[in-house]
Amino acid sequence: MSSFEWLAPAPPAARVARDGGWASMAGPAHMSDDQLAAAHRVLLAGGDVQFDMTPAPGRPPPPAWLRALGEWLEWALAPVGRFLRWIGGFMPDAPYARIVLWAMIAALALLILGIVIDRVRHGVWRLPRWRRRRSAAAVDAAEEDWTPDAAPARAWLDEADALAAQGRYAQAVHHLLLRSVEDLARRRPHVVRPALTSRDLARAEGIPSAPRRLFTEIASAVERSLFGGRPIDADEWGRCRHAYADFARTRNWAS
Repeated sequence: MSSFEWLAPAPPAARVARDGGWASMAGPAHMSDDQLAAAHRVLLAGGDVQFDMTPAPGRPPPPAWLRALGEWLEWALAPVGRFLRWIGGFMPDAPYARIVLWAMIAALALLILGIVIDRVRHGVWRLPRWRRRRSAAAVDAAEEDWTPDAAPARAWLDEADALAAQGRYAQAVHHLLLRSVEDLARRRPHVVRPALTSRDLARAEGIPSAPRRLFTEIASAVERSLFGGRPIDADEWGRCRHAYADFARTRNWAS
């Protein structure tokens, strides 16, 4: 053996089934066709080698209701797609110009949607208002000019006094609350909305701090009476009447 013969690999051994036993062959060059076929059958029967590509299992089909929903959406949105393609036909070919124009169309659509939602919520058509938070100084400066009319206020007090004289204190206080809301709606129409409760009005920022505090006192008494089951006695009626008198008093709006 030369010094390099040990580097040569040994010939592969092929094991084949013959006469119910196993025999070792020197290599493929010394195997007959029958022996090679038998070796192939043994290799196939072993299951250690994969000869076929098994496809991955496919996704299960969607349920019938989901397919029906997709078909309905496709049918319902088809006019929208045709409308958008029609609009796109008038746009220039420049990509940046298309982006700007589509952004403007989307903003207009959102504006219209906001107007419709506001109409559904409040029952009136109006443009949205972007209101900035007013500072405390600005609110206090407007308080001197914010006061109910004196004559109707006195008439409302007389009506409430008539109810209280009959011992109907809860109705008298509720009467003052309703009259206060009416005056708020006349003086601050953008604050009073049909969907707002007296508690919401008590937290409204468009009402000066002093009238808001007096209104809160009357609204709290009515809330405790209607929802808390607490009767209003003569003392609480007196406090609410005094609060409404201050609420209606001219030039009494400084915080």
